[in-house]
Amino acid sequence: MKKVEILSPVGSYEAFLAAREALPDAIYLAGKMYGARSFANNFSENELIEVIKEAHLYGIKVYVTCNILLFEREVANFLKYVEFLYQNNVDALIMQDLGMIDLVHKTFPDLEIHASTQMHIHNLEGAKMIEKLGVKRVVLARETNLDLVKKIKAETNLEVEVFVHGALCASYSGMCLFARSIGLRSGNRGTCSGCCRLPYDLIDNKGNILNDLKYPLSMKDLMTLDYLDKIIDAGVDSLKIEGRMKSPSYVYLVTKLYKEARDNYLKNQKVKYSEKDFYKLKTVFNREYTKGFILNEEGNITNPKTPNHQGVLIGEVIASDTKKIKIKLVGDVSIHDGLRIVAPNFTYGLVLNKFSINNNQVYKALENDIITLDVNTSIPLKSKVLKTSSFEIDEEIKNKIKNKEMKIPIKMQIEILKNQKIKLKVTDFENEIEVLGFVPSESINKPITKEIVKEKLEKTGNTIYKIEDLEISLADNLFIPISNLNNLKREALEKLNEVRINKFKKKFRKANYQIDVPDYETKNCYTILTNKEIDTSKYSYIYTEDLKMATKLNYILKLPKVVSSYDNFDINQEYLVGELGALENLHNIVSDYSFNVTNSYTVALLHSLGVKRVTLSLELSFEDIKDLVEAYHKRYQKRPNLEVIIKTRMELMVLKFKLNDYYKNPIYLRDRFKNNYIIKEKNGLTYIYDYKETKRENSLKYFKNGINYLREEDIN
Repeated sequence: MKKVEILSPVGSYEAFLAAREALPDAIYLAGKMYGARSFANNFSENELIEVIKEAHLYGIKVYVTCNILLFEREVANFLKYVEFLYQNNVDALIMQDLGMIDLVHKTFPDLEIHASTQMHIHNLEGAKMIEKLGVKRVVLARETNLDLVKKIKAETNLEVEVFVHGALCASYSGMCLFARSIGLRSGNRGTCSGCCRLPYDLIDNKGNILNDLKYPLSMKDLMTLDYLDKIIDAGVDSLKIEGRMKSPSYVYLVTKLYKEARDNYLKNQKVKYSEKDFYKLKTVFNREYTKGFILNEEGNITNPKTPNHQGVLIGEVIASDTKKIKIKLVGDVSIHDGLRIVAPNFTYGLVLNKFSINNNQVYKALENDIITLDVNTSIPLKSKVLKTSSFEIDEEIKNKIKNKEMKIPIKMQIEILKNQKIKLKVTDFENEIEVLGFVPSESINKPITKEIVKEKLEKTGNTIYKIEDLEISLADNLFIPISNLNNLKREALEKLNEVRINKFKKKFRKANYQIDVPDYETKNCYTILTNKEIDTSKYSYIYTEDLKMATKLNYILKLPKVVSSYDNFDINQEYLVGELGALENLHNIVSDYSFNVTNSYTVALLHSLGVKRVTLSLELSFEDIKDLVEAYHKRYQKRPNLEVIIKTRMELMVLKFKLNDYYKNPIYLRDRFKNNYIIKEKNGLTYIYDYKETKRENSLKYFKNGINYLREEDIN
């Protein structure tokens, strides 16, 4: 059975050191720009050079996330950054932007590209299309189940990567405009504000509140440890752990657990892992757990009670006044642990800096102990006490990192024979090197012994290695200066370092970006998206989501953003399409705004693939659009055929779960500012629309700057 990759998240240098101690097969991280987690610490260019080198020394691959949408003004610097990464031996780029994927692949043909989950690849057709664009690996949408994984593995040559642990987005990734709409912080640009973790009321059309639990969009954490056998057997190539905003302790524990479970399954066909380490992981971070869409657990996907880290239950309040409480423990606590005390409509957090048992101050307490601690508020009796951080766990992992406990096992063989140069062979069981020393002299009074040779060779000091096996062939009555033996060992290990690092070196090859695009005539036309019968005289094209209306009135059918298969579509009929898979099967299409087109390279790619009209992203300003059109004209000496939406109520999210499964039949999602977002259910999915209408002012200026079509949307 093939070895399946464990891929760990690294959002800071401290998190890298933690991951290194757990020794995953690969890590993913970002530079200071172009990554979809802008609020992680991330890495400067100098730090990236060092991290890539050190990771490679440990045998760990490094994937750098470049998975945001790029605006025209950013492309030149972005390409320089990609070249810098390539020249410093990055193993792959994780990318979202279609145009940048095409540009990077054509400019650096040998540089490996992985399609980010932000690309919304959720069907076989999308996987086939991304493979044609030169992508080696696809990170599938979190909503993808194992049946589709098997199909993609069977019908493409792509590597498949799936998320197996960590935070889930409420919306299909890449399809969320919620944060962009309310705070200009775009998930597609790396600045998601986590709108789905905020409180909302679900209300009916009379304003009645339907939900008692106030976090209907807050997802549980994905946890698939117990089911890794099913995921591995589906043919998955990489098991991805979410968490670039998480602590080093989290990164170490989650990596260690999934690696242990993976290894046990590959060795003995049984998924096993440390329950003690899993308890530690829950202590460090969890929002309660779900098996997720990958394992078809769609009815247990959200935690509407709270969006917060839950910790672990360690006790109950058994006595309380306004200054002190007593807690009966069901788990252990230590000084400096973080606690959260919860009861209905009540929560109180503290760091445990001082506590006592029977009036004696202590630093640690165990199950069944009763501890007393000071508080500054009234705590309800029978409140549950959760441990949300552990000083002991954090210190344990800090010490592992400080002491560099993770060592690479090696085997040494040394031959010390008469009239021959000393020969030292070292192998890490994949690479082997050999170094030669001087010819030993005969001993006059103190010959070297096997015990001395063993003692000196086994000391690997501050290197990354530990001796797992040592073979010594030693002739009698020979003399070797100890310093020479140490020098020989140092030379051997330095050469092994070089071999391990050089194994990851990339052959640099740069080519010229080229693409053929059609030339379109200039037009000033209007289009509309509507589900009503209207006067058509003003509009060149009318789109509709209603199949019957499209058939009856010859409107252009708008296909949804989520399509399981294109097998039953008329390949020659004209469609407004919302996701990449459509390009694989359909031939008469207009691409919608959900293709996230933000630069001229993406426009060119879509036109080259046969898209008749390209709708630009709703995230572009007028100046962004102007820059895009000017760059297109200058680079290709041709005119694009572009459409801009000038009036709409934005579709902010597409959810794979139904809100009315939990809360009757909500019509609106109401935020804390009393804004009502429209909820619609279509084809088993939930769509959330903006509370306000978005309009572009002075729309005629778009015609003057190279836009052929202006669209209004009226579907609410």
